[in-house]
Amino acid sequence: MTNTAPPPLILSLALDDRAFALLDGLRQAHFPPERNVLSAHLTLFHHLPGEREADVVAELDAACAEQPPLRLVSTDALFLGRGVAIGFEAPELLCLRERLAARWRPWLGAQDRQRFRPHVTVQNKVPPERARALAADLSATLPPLEATGEGLLLWRYLGGPWERVGSYPFRVPDSRLAAR
Repeated sequence: MTNTAPPPLILSLALDDRAFALLDGLRQAHFPPERNVLSAHLTLFHHLPGEREADVVAELDAACAEQPPLRLVSTDALFLGRGVAIGFEAPELLCLRERLAARWRPWLGAQDRQRFRPHVTVQNKVPPERARALAADLSATLPPLEATGEGLLLWRYLGGPWERVGSYPFRVPDSRLAAR
């Protein structure tokens, strides 16, 4: 009898509907259709251990209960060699991710221990000249995008597609207190 570990978990940021629609539209337009099995996403962690799901969920519940929505501003189209991503500046997101990384450090692989650069990939696995052309075009034509991170999404990696495990909204600021 073989003991197989549960599939790994992926954590992404839930973006507001307007920003998600724009980024997903870019992904649908420019990602090779035969490889595009996901919607647009901003990944925070690529590989959390599936066997630690209960611990991950407990940490997400606690972190999101204290976290107000996050502001993100696009920086530019990033040439990735064989693809293009939209980069984001998001200091509060960097802080949140670092807090989670500190809690999960023993579980993190090399990719998740690297410096975190928030981005949404809109094209991948294309010839470099095609990616370079799209990066130049988007850099010249795409207006700055302001987005709101509304929560975190936990996924189970299924060898290509992802299956949603849970959604963890950030706390909504009490507008009565903010008005005082």
